[in-house]
Amino acid sequence: MNFSMMTYVYSGIGLLVVFILILFFVGYTKAPPDIAKIISGLRKTPRVLAGRAGVRIPFLEREDEIYLGQISVDIKTDTYIPTQDFINVKVDAIAKVRVKSDPAGIQLAAKNFLNKMPGAIAADLQDSLQGNMREIIGTLDLKTINTDRDKFSDQVMAKAARDMEALGIEILSCNIQNVIDEHGLINDMGMDNTSMIKKNAAIAKATAEKEIAIAQAEADRAANEARVAADAEIAEKQNELAIKKANLKRESDTAMAVADAAYEIQKQEQEKTIQTATVNAQIAKAEREADLKSKEVSIREQELQATTNKVADAEKYKTEKNAEAELIKRQRNAEAEKYEQEQKAAAQMKLADAQKYAAEQDAAAVRAKAEAEAAGIAAKLKAEAEGIAAKGKAEAEAIKIGRAHV
Repeated sequence: MNFSMMTYVYSGIGLLVVFILILFFVGYTKAPPDIAKIISGLRKTPRVLAGRAGVRIPFLEREDEIYLGQISVDIKTDTYIPTQDFINVKVDAIAKVRVKSDPAGIQLAAKNFLNKMPGAIAADLQDSLQGNMREIIGTLDLKTINTDRDKFSDQVMAKAARDMEALGIEILSCNIQNVIDEHGLINDMGMDNTSMIKKNAAIAKATAEKEIAIAQAEADRAANEARVAADAEIAEKQNELAIKKANLKRESDTAMAVADAAYEIQKQEQEKTIQTATVNAQIAKAEREADLKSKEVSIREQELQATTNKVADAEKYKTEKNAEAELIKRQRNAEAEKYEQEQKAAAQMKLADAQKYAAEQDAAAVRAKAEAEAAGIAAKLKAEAEGIAAKGKAEAEAIKIGRAHV
């Protein structure tokens, strides 16, 4: 097999795998716990998926659903139905049903309720359940229907169970909500029961009052006997108490006499003790007063000494402060004189400097004046010399000119 053939084979296998994967993902399905998915098409018996996942073959198998949750069915009778004792009644009941959870029950229910909503299933079951309840109403009397509703509902469930099983449905419960008769006999039965209850209550009350009266009389008799016995016992106890009181008084009087004698003796002893204590207290008081006076003298001496010391300290402090003040005053005066002398010296120096500067300025002025006068004299002498020279030159020229004319 050459390379191109192998390529075609591997390509075909890859395409097949991809196709299988696509079919798997397209056909993959899973059912929640309250929904059963019915997959049919290739098998004679459809596959049931309830609360699990599975795969269907696209285009060859189809997928349907059936509801597995609880469904409430109202089976109220629309008209009056005669009971066993020929009393017309209307009954209002609620039945709780659901599709059986086993695969056989699901497949059986799928033939009747496939892809139907819970309301549609309840509507389909309502007629059958109402018919079964009508049949049970005809077999029971009014009292049983009204008072023993559990028995009534159990019989309805038992009667309807056979029909529901054929449809793949199981009945979970049936509750009788209300029973109404056409002529209000139930109310009359209630009134009779009320009268009977009141009668029984009155009888029970009379019996109880009778028993209470008997018990009260018995209690009064027992109380009277107990009171007589108690009075006798009280009298006996009072007699014993009087004897005990007399004995106690005699003993008390004797003890009082002894106590009085002892009291007199004790009183004399106490008086002696009090007198002795009084004398001792007076002596102690005198001693305390002497000590107190001595302490007062000592305190006065200390106060006087303290006052003297304070005066001396004050004088000393005053003298020291005056000396310090005088010293400070002298120091300040010395500093003031020093400062004044320094200021005078500084003023004299400034004055000397000013006089020196003035002398220098006067000398400079004199020197400048002398130089100016010297320069003036020199200029004057120069001018006079130049004038004389010019005059002499002019005279010489004139003489020279005169000579030329001659």
